[in-house]
Amino acid sequence: MPLSRSREILSELISFSSITRESNLELIAYVRALLQTHGIESFLVHDETGTKANLFATVGPRGVPGVVLSGHTDVVPVEGQAWTRAAFALTEEGGRLYGRGSADMKGFIACALHALIEAASMPLSRPLQLALSYDEEIGCIGVRRLLDVLEAGPERPFLCIIGEPTLMQLATGHKGKTALHASCHGREGHSALAPLTVSALHLGVDLVQEVRQLQNTLSTQGAHDAAYDVPYTTLHVGKFSAGVALNIVPKRCDMDFEIRNIAADNPRDLVDLLQAAASRITAQAQVIAPEAHIHIEEVNAYPGLETSPTTDAVAFVKSFWPQSETVKLAFGTEGGLFSSRLGVPVVVCGPGSITQAHKADEYVEVEQLAQCDAFLKMLMAQLI
Repeated sequence: MPLSRSREILSELISFSSITRESNLELIAYVRALLQTHGIESFLVHDETGTKANLFATVGPRGVPGVVLSGHTDVVPVEGQAWTRAAFALTEEGGRLYGRGSADMKGFIACALHALIEAASMPLSRPLQLALSYDEEIGCIGVRRLLDVLEAGPERPFLCIIGEPTLMQLATGHKGKTALHASCHGREGHSALAPLTVSALHLGVDLVQEVRQLQNTLSTQGAHDAAYDVPYTTLHVGKFSAGVALNIVPKRCDMDFEIRNIAADNPRDLVDLLQAAASRITAQAQVIAPEAHIHIEEVNAYPGLETSPTTDAVAFVKSFWPQSETVKLAFGTEGGLFSSRLGVPVVVCGPGSITQAHKADEYVEVEQLAQCDAFLKMLMAQLI
């Protein structure tokens, strides 16, 4: 079976490692040259170092709100994973296309590029647009610079489709995420005199217990949204470190934790509750060590997505891609930023499964890529 155009493009995209810690400019240069070959202009928005860039391209009439196809170019590392195939070369086997980023989310980008090339020869009445970003995997960082430019533009998009892997289901929501760091400061000393000191590790453990208690309250008494696999806001401690030696009472303890909130919960309110708990913990410690304190800071955050299934934009997509119901996603996307910054309705729909992302031998099924091509073909028919 000969390669489809989307599969050919996917092969090229996977050959660029574009791991988040590396530059994505080679991949962006390939995309820009490919578009230029078909007469499609694009512009770039670089990061502050000039080593990474977002790309935005438009096909069709100007001055009319367009449909944006959005994807991120960065992928997660492969070190420490037991790959049985080349990570940065496309391998087809058993109806699957293997390679880092095949599902998350270069499969969609390949289909989107194919769609733009096809759309370039169509008499569109509404533009089809492409937005590619960098550094999504570390907190949706790069797209914010692109949104600065689009926010200042003359018109906002009619609809944004984020092509994260959903098995081509139509998703209208995901939770927001707030990443936090807590540094706990006590008074070090000899462990034989531990009661005369304040262990920063113990302060950290007390704060972890507060996180767990808040999680229990949210799960049993808080707001619920049954559309999610985990239907309530979650808190999670992912990293915890303290101590130099067993016979030294730790002076400092560091922990990284996160909040993933449903729309009904404001993460700022939850952080305030934890700040208050930290103040109670340190007040007790300051009886012995006045210098004891806990500092909680926000490291990164992105908003959740909550698009009403009854909006005109969702009805527009369902008119050519009918589904019995929309879904909500356990993972985050750049969709919440598009929605909050531009006021544009956003849906998430793309080939592949999130269960294949971030692991060895990542793959997207050939049939999923074909479904995405069909989806975008139907979309383009609606834009004529």
